Amino acid sequence: MKFRRSGRLVDMTHYLMDNPHRQVPLTYFSERYHAAKSSISEDLSIVKEMFEAKQIGTLETAAGATGGVTFIPRVDKSEATTFLNGLCERLEDPERILPGGYLYMMDIIGDPSLVQSIGRIFASRYRDGEVDAVMTMATKGIPLAYAVAAQLNVPVSIVRHEHRITEGSIVSINYVSGSKKRIQTMSLARRSLKPQSNVLIIDDFMKAGGTIRGMMELVSEFQSTVAGIGVLTEAIHDEEPLVDDYVSLTKISQVNAKEKTIKAEIGNIF
Repeated sequence: MKFRRSGRLVDMTHYLMDNPHRQVPLTYFSERYHAAKSSISEDLSIVKEMFEAKQIGTLETAAGATGGVTFIPRVDKSEATTFLNGLCERLEDPERILPGGYLYMMDIIGDPSLVQSIGRIFASRYRDGEVDAVMTMATKGIPLAYAVAAQLNVPVSIVRHEHRITEGSIVSINYVSGSKKRIQTMSLARRSLKPQSNVLIIDDFMKAGGTIRGMMELVSEFQSTVAGIGVLTEAIHDEEPLVDDYVSLTKISQVNAKEKTIKAEIGNIF
């Protein structure tokens, strides 16, 4: 089917945004739209200009027979700040305080629109990190990890406390829970992560950082490297955290269960 230019631009934009961090040869678009490569190059210039003007991201081009174009998502600081301020307001809802001082977070993790925006922010932060995989701890970190991985176009490795027979052989380690000070076990299927990978660790909530420290040790068991650590919400407390090199989007600095108050602010991302 022969597309008009307006139709090509709409379809091309949609395709690129659905396939971030994936190099697409010009011949693919040329054959898809039955158009000359010179016309496709002009269309891509228009799309790139619009992406950058709206601060959605940018297009990177590679020359040569194996070259093509790659969409790199980006979230600018002002957009991220506006989003995170709104997220902090939601976190300060006193109704999310649970017995024992815990916080209910499933309304945020279960909101597809919010999770998608969180994924874009983390992906923008680590877009130059040459990430090969995203790792998280089951279960609440899974939606966040998939949102980030979708924007980076990489697979997800899910760490679990229990062994599932459907995952085959596993690698297990013992780690010290930072908040509970107990020895616990975490495991990852051998097929879930390729050796010598650059791994981005994503977690929903961090207190002392024991779980994240455990995942860092698990990464090393696969002869791989931690490319970064992203945390949706960190909690400030008296104990020194076991992790010091991480990026947090929000920070809970105070929870008063008696007075039903929560103090939330933007984390250290900026």
